[in-house]
Amino acid sequence: MTRIVYVNGRYVPHHEAAVHIEDRGYQFADGVYEVIAVRRGRLVDENGHLDRLNHSLSELRIGWPLSRRALKFILREVIRRNRLNGDGMVYLQVTRGVAPRSHAFPDHHESALVVTARRLRFLQGDGVDVITIPDIRWKRCDIKSISLLPNVLGKQQAKDSGASEAWMVDSGGQVTEGTLSNAWIVTERGELITRDVSRAILNGITRQAVLRLATGAEIAFSERPFTVNEAKAAREAFITGTTVLVTPVVRIDGEPVGNGRTGKFTAKLLAFYARHMDNQGKET
Repeated sequence: MTRIVYVNGRYVPHHEAAVHIEDRGYQFADGVYEVIAVRRGRLVDENGHLDRLNHSLSELRIGWPLSRRALKFILREVIRRNRLNGDGMVYLQVTRGVAPRSHAFPDHHESALVVTARRLRFLQGDGVDVITIPDIRWKRCDIKSISLLPNVLGKQQAKDSGASEAWMVDSGGQVTEGTLSNAWIVTERGELITRDVSRAILNGITRQAVLRLATGAEIAFSERPFTVNEAKAAREAFITGTTVLVTPVVRIDGEPVGNGRTGKFTAKLLAFYARHMDNQGKET
């Protein structure tokens, strides 16, 4: 079946989709994006993603391309037209639009919108390896910008090393986050640790859900930075994200975390999050 995408007001076949050569997303990475999980044909944590989209757009002074209600309709229509009845993801991207190439903002306010959808098998399994790398990104990581070159380089470095993810480390030796995920550890005392929200990290929607689930289950947690050494000495470690859900980390820089297997806290949180996804899937 031919995939259908939405591009600036039109639903078109995937192989015909195109944007203008002077779209500022293409020339300046002047735009933002969101990736929303689809569970059994329904969007997961949709409002959280749209709230974060609003934050990113506001911080970059990019206008909404249409109303929030209209965008919700388009997201569902793209899912419907692609017959995405199972698990997958929706990708939406908003740029400042088309204008002659100039660094300053154009006078117009005609934002551009692209929405795609595809089937996806969420990463889980027996755990992943991560490596640690210097964090070379800009200082506004709270904005979900389409400018992802440092993340791309880090992800490729992980792949070249035989790992699945790279944890970025700031100048103080503390882990910020992964190239496409938030980073977590479980201390020997059984406390969850993940970095506090600031401009240094993206406040992941899955991250937020896991914190709520931990609160409901009365699992102690702390939002603070942790060092690479703390991570390597932890009882457990895991990553969270829209496409990775809650995935155990079994090795960091080649060294086993705990016993090198999925820990009980990680397994418990994954089970909680799977139920959360199923419950979200019942919403309209």
